[in-house]
Amino acid sequence: MQDKLVRIGVFYDGNYFLQVSNYYAYGHQRKRRISISGLHEFIRDQVAEEENVEPRFCRIVDAHYFRGRLNAYEASQRGDTLYWDRVFDDILMSEGVTTHYLPVRTTPEGYKQERGIDVWLALEAFEQAFYKRFDVLVLISSDGDYVPLVRKVNTLGTRVMAMTWEFEYTTDNGQRMTTRPSQDLLAEVTYPMAMHGIIDQAIANNDASIQRFFVQPDQKRTTPVLKDDEQPDHGEGEIMSLKNGYGFIKFPPNNLFFHFTNVIDTDFNELHVGDRVEFDIEKDEEGNDVAKSIKLL
Repeated sequence: MQDKLVRIGVFYDGNYFLQVSNYYAYGHQRKRRISISGLHEFIRDQVAEEENVEPRFCRIVDAHYFRGRLNAYEASQRGDTLYWDRVFDDILMSEGVTTHYLPVRTTPEGYKQERGIDVWLALEAFEQAFYKRFDVLVLISSDGDYVPLVRKVNTLGTRVMAMTWEFEYTTDNGQRMTTRPSQDLLAEVTYPMAMHGIIDQAIANNDASIQRFFVQPDQKRTTPVLKDDEQPDHGEGEIMSLKNGYGFIKFPPNNLFFHFTNVIDTDFNELHVGDRVEFDIEKDEEGNDVAKSIKLL
């Protein structure tokens, strides 16, 4: 009879998780962000199934989130970034997730890059696995750079579960990105989890459990109140990228997302990158600025 807990440690590659959440919020039919609490519930249930124990004996005893972060001044120049960073910190804190941030560096060419986060995650994950003796370490990343970490953790007798996604998305700078899990990473872990397939299959089967993966409407958070002169409700800008069913408009300090259903007097398929448009600015359910009622100029 099972009389000991199966101890789980969860480690988030924060930038990777952000792209996953953005994909489901903007590029996927679900149009919802990933729920941290729901993801943790799924992890406990999945580990219980893989380890052949009752879910009540599986507990996340440690969780860590790693990401590069803009400094306060740069974040303050990007709309409500400071506020929503704090909101997400509150969510992580409520789920017992320890946050680890390093400053985002600016390259000589002016690009923003996070450096050292993957090394920090690997060192922290191995150290915690060594001292706390996790039975299962969950890695939320698809990066092959973590193969040495997995091999070292395996020497401790700790099983590794890799939660990975495969999809295409467009960044807020209009850059089209494709993410696929490293096959080398999947070959090293004990429990590879293709999350995009699991979620899409649950949606196709109308499985009620799919609800837990996503932030629900009743989980909306209050948008910060801004003065009228700080929050424009109308604007003009240039279309910087278009994809199947959505696009982004260049509108400093933030690029604005828009959906094809919000284009009026013109068919979405007739829009081109570089077109000048006018639009209304509203908040989506996550509190982010988005473009509505888009018209060609």
